[in-house]
Amino acid sequence: MKQTPTLVALVLAVASALPTVQAQEWPNKPVRVVTAFAAGSASDILARMVAEDFQGHFKQSFVVDNKPGASGIIAAENVAKSPADGYTLFLTTNTVHSANPYLFKKLPYDPIADFTPIGGIAYFPFILAVNASLPVKTPKEFVAYAQANKGKLNYAYGTPTVQIPAEALNRLEKLEATGIPYKSSPAAMTDVIGGQAQFLVVDLASARPHLQSGRLRALAMTTSKRSALAPDLPTIEESLGLRDFDLAAWTGLFGPAALPKEVVDKLSSALLQILSKPEVRERILTSGAEPTPSDVATFTALVTRQLEIWGRKVKDAGIQAE
Repeated sequence: MKQTPTLVALVLAVASALPTVQAQEWPNKPVRVVTAFAAGSASDILARMVAEDFQGHFKQSFVVDNKPGASGIIAAENVAKSPADGYTLFLTTNTVHSANPYLFKKLPYDPIADFTPIGGIAYFPFILAVNASLPVKTPKEFVAYAQANKGKLNYAYGTPTVQIPAEALNRLEKLEATGIPYKSSPAAMTDVIGGQAQFLVVDLASARPHLQSGRLRALAMTTSKRSALAPDLPTIEESLGLRDFDLAAWTGLFGPAALPKEVVDKLSSALLQILSKPEVRERILTSGAEPTPSDVATFTALVTRQLEIWGRKVKDAGIQAE
């Protein structure tokens, strides 16, 4: 049958409207929230908080899917290759998007091109901490002490993401300290407390019990701004004058590349609403993180800036990609 111009126009109009209709109906089935680390980890705890609140907001199931291993590469590749339909999300960290591109020669994903930023969630700030018996109470005193004892100090690290700021500080201030690797941050802290090493960079949440007991002493934050979790603690930038020393474990929400704008807008709006709730902010602070809710544009800029900063600091630290 010959189609009339009016019928053709109607068919085309309906077809062009389908993506919008589908996006408006999202979500109409369970949504998977992938995390790069194991159950019980800091990012997993945040993922479960967000998934629970999304579930109440959207009246749909949001299921956390832990895919640990290979420094987050397994999870990142899984999300990058998933359909961009809004039913696979990625709650991830600086490890995957800021550090890995400089720690590995080849990655099965591009940290920028393969993902759609949705919004920032929280920072897990790092601190510079020392054995409490060390005769230093400020970053300047520490640097002076280390330079007076060149070649005699050790620093401990449990992951590459805390090795980078520690070694960058070591090289930039010409401390000539020796880095000692450990399987985890708790093990690294144990040896700093025991005196086998004298300092380390570690996340504030993990170090808090040892700081409270007086076995470790915090000297500075490694973020560019002071943290609400420890407002009296200065930053390395302000105390030592090292520019762009903004290294922390940030977390945020992504989707695969080309996620429909309608879905991104819904998720971004919901995330901002959820993170503005006093009870949610309190839960995040209690977990040892600092809430950093941000819209799509702000979060996209953060991801780009952090990739550049970590690249410079990996270079400063002299760490070679594997």
